[in-house]
Amino acid sequence: MSRQPQDPELNERARHLLRVVVRRYIRDGQPLGSRTLTREAGLDVSPATIRNVMADLEELGYVRSPHTSAGRIPTDKGYRFFVDTLLSAQSLNVHTLHVTELRLPSGQSPDALVDSASNLLSGLTRLAGVVTLPRHVTRSLRHVEFLPLSDRRVLAILVYNEQDVENRIVHTDRDYSHNELQQVANFLNAEFAGQGVDTVRSELLKSMESDKERMNALMASVIELGGKVFNDQSDGDSEDYVVAGQTNLMEFEELSNVEKLRSLFQAFTEKRDILHILDQCLAADGVQIFIGEESGYHVFDGCSLVTSPYSAEGEVLGVLGVIGPTRMEYDRVIPIVDMTAKLLGAALNQSH
Repeated sequence: MSRQPQDPELNERARHLLRVVVRRYIRDGQPLGSRTLTREAGLDVSPATIRNVMADLEELGYVRSPHTSAGRIPTDKGYRFFVDTLLSAQSLNVHTLHVTELRLPSGQSPDALVDSASNLLSGLTRLAGVVTLPRHVTRSLRHVEFLPLSDRRVLAILVYNEQDVENRIVHTDRDYSHNELQQVANFLNAEFAGQGVDTVRSELLKSMESDKERMNALMASVIELGGKVFNDQSDGDSEDYVVAGQTNLMEFEELSNVEKLRSLFQAFTEKRDILHILDQCLAADGVQIFIGEESGYHVFDGCSLVTSPYSAEGEVLGVLGVIGPTRMEYDRVIPIVDMTAKLLGAALNQSH
């Protein structure tokens, strides 16, 4: 989590009052007036002093009044100061949670684990949980088979790692006999079994660039079929994510108007903006928090994203997190996101 230096203009009293305002607004979602703040702050100072401090906080941009006669609510800057400095003094750990709820089902495929993790996040936080699909999982080729189909099509049966099976239909330049396909499969299995898919793709690309006139019929077939099978596996699928709990956002008044919900749900559907934000977190060290306009996308004004990368076997595979209103319970959400990232990484380690 990034840290920003404390504003030298905020003394201990101002920080304490800001903390009270943020916590109360997170809890109730209502502006906090000076009278209530004086009562809840527990400071031995006059209401006039409280009003003066709040006026200073407003002038500095940490709080604002939604209406002329209303109390104050935190701004994005106020939430940022709260997250970066006020929460740092607390013990953010999973022991504040029901530990028995923090678990993922065992024996699942990577895609199923990602789906479970997104549901776990949304269920525990009552926000929207997002998890990118593992994008750099090292998939090793175990076995390949080809079966001839009609209309110059071939069914490729690919076995990865220990149990992942993928079927792909390849359109070829000519018809292949069953015997030819068996020869191509035998060659690929002999040359590449146990190697990573990226290596197989790289080697086939090198072969494609070599002198085709010097290739025999078998190698030409290997290049056509192997090239189509492995090079057609674009990374588009890996740059995707699953989301759960979008409807939880409807429960927050500040996000519940029709236009705001429409734009948010459109962002979930189109995915591009969210993926761009999540991509920024791949190289992050632990939890990252984007508050309101910090995301750089207008659609997420009024929202916060709390994210963390997840890893397996020392390799960062993706990012997970939650999306909710800026008045989310950061001191509860942060450890949930952090622990879920660790759980998903551990589960993916076991699945491989």
